Amino acid sequence: MARERKFSKEELFQSTKDILLSHGYEGFTFSILADRLQVSRGTIYKYYENKVELITDYTFFEMNQFLTDLKKIKHYRNFDTQFEYLLTIMFTHSKIRRILITANRILGTVNETVKIKKEQLRDLHLEIYEHLKSFIKRGREEKVLKEHIPDELILSFIFHSIEIPNQLSLTQEEWVQSVKELLSHGMFIKN
Repeated sequence: MARERKFSKEELFQSTKDILLSHGYEGFTFSILADRLQVSRGTIYKYYENKVELITDYTFFEMNQFLTDLKKIKHYRNFDTQFEYLLTIMFTHSKIRRILITANRILGTVNETVKIKKEQLRDLHLEIYEHLKSFIKRGREEKVLKEHIPDELILSFIFHSIEIPNQLSLTQEEWVQSVKELLSHGMFIKN
C-alpha cells in the first residue's frame, strides 16, 4: 500500500487561496485542490467535510493574520507612521478584500463547525473595523484628515487603491510609493 503524501496547513491554505483567486468560490473543488497538493480527495476529506468548512477556516486564518499585523499599528507614534505601516500591511495582505468577498458568498449554515466559524469571522471583522476606526480617529485628532470626509469613504478608498493592478513596469516599491503619495497628497500640484 502506497504511503499518502502529507501536507502542512500552510500548504493547504496557500493552495486554497490560489484556487479561490483563480477559480472563484463556484470553481473551487476538492478535486482541483487535491491535484494541486498531489494527494487524493479522500485525504482532504479527512480534515474537512466540505469546501464550505475549508474556505471558512481558511478565511478565518487570513483575517486573523491581518488582524495580528493590524494590532501592531498602535506601536507607531503618529498618524503618518501609522499610515505608512497600514499601507505596508495592506499590500502584504492585498488579496484579503477579494477573499472576504468570496467568504461572504458562503450562505446559510452547513453545519455547527461552519456556523461557529462564521460567528468568529463576524467578530474578527468588527475587531478589524474598530482598529481602522481608531486609525482614522487619530488622523482627525492630529488634523491630518479632513473632517467632512466620512470614515467609511476614507477606508474604502484605501482598500480599493491597494487593489489597483500594477500594469506599468514599476517595481513593487515604486508602485507602493506612488499609491501612498496619491492617497496622502492627491494628484494635484498645490500652488
